[in-house]
Amino acid sequence: MTLHWYTARRFLWTFLAVLFVFFAFIVLLDLVDQVRRFDITFGETLRLTLLNTPQGLYQILPLVMILAAIALFVSLARSSELVVMRSAGRSGLAIIQGPVAVALVVGVLSVAMLNPIVAATSKRYGELVEGYRSGGTSTLSLGSEGLWLRQGDGQSQTVIRAARSNPEATVLYDVSFIAYAPGSGPVQRIEAGSATLQRGEWVLNGAKSWPLGQGVNPEQNASTHDRMTVPSTLTQERIRDSFGTPSVVPIWDLPAYITQLEIAGFSARRHMVWLQMELARPLFLVAMVLVAAGFTMRHSRLGRTGVSVLLAVMLGFGLYYVRNFAQILGENGQVPALLAAWAPPVASVLLALGVILQREEG
Repeated sequence: MTLHWYTARRFLWTFLAVLFVFFAFIVLLDLVDQVRRFDITFGETLRLTLLNTPQGLYQILPLVMILAAIALFVSLARSSELVVMRSAGRSGLAIIQGPVAVALVVGVLSVAMLNPIVAATSKRYGELVEGYRSGGTSTLSLGSEGLWLRQGDGQSQTVIRAARSNPEATVLYDVSFIAYAPGSGPVQRIEAGSATLQRGEWVLNGAKSWPLGQGVNPEQNASTHDRMTVPSTLTQERIRDSFGTPSVVPIWDLPAYITQLEIAGFSARRHMVWLQMELARPLFLVAMVLVAAGFTMRHSRLGRTGVSVLLAVMLGFGLYYVRNFAQILGENGQVPALLAAWAPPVASVLLALGVILQREEG
């Protein structure tokens, strides 16, 4: 037990050190990128950078894990601690139990605690970027009564409610538009059977419009239109990005959000794949530790340490991109969500265990 606590503590500190290095590197690169993209004050640029950094760090967590594991095992080998552990009768599988436990705990905490933080910061970052780009905001929310959209150009705002939508988010059904004038209340209400998003406008079919304002009888001044257009600052990509990025939804809210998407008529495949990918993240982090152990848990006097480190890094990067490729296949519907999410980490664990056992037997 003392050995397990020792290796676990060493690995945790190594992991935190590598994580801090990547944090500083990401902040520096993103700060330069934000300065290039937006003509804003330094304080606002720094705010964007700090909001965007957690997402970037969260994405590369598996790579941080394998680099930390490589650093740990190379350090143990160079100090001959691995030789002492083996001479005490400890097998390779027993030595890696501490780091594996730390990787598993880090994976669980990252999904349970860091994921909601990343979702909140990513959502706020997207809202600020949208405001800096267009001077207005366009947001989407889902509820039991349907979906809500807001579009604006800095001069006026329009709230849109629809009962459902097509999967491409270009056609809304049973839709209502309420236009607001700057600094005042609503000025117009429109209801239509359907609204189709085209370039720079909504095309409404079977619409009825009511003027709103003081001293105006809405029903008496109402008008009907077989076809009507309403200017729009929205595009299909902006609407889909408002709800189509699963990372902006906390994992605790994701199952209910998937249900709301399906009720509203949207495709929830991306969100289902993301949910399973997040649940499989702790296992994939464990696989990264096992891969590093399989190639670098050897005495440095045997030579070829650099080659072993290079092989471990290349295999880790390869498995990371295979995981991302499987995610793309799952999002496109070419493989089931469970297979896309769980096959790469399970295969990675089995591959790494095979390498470790082969070297132990050898």
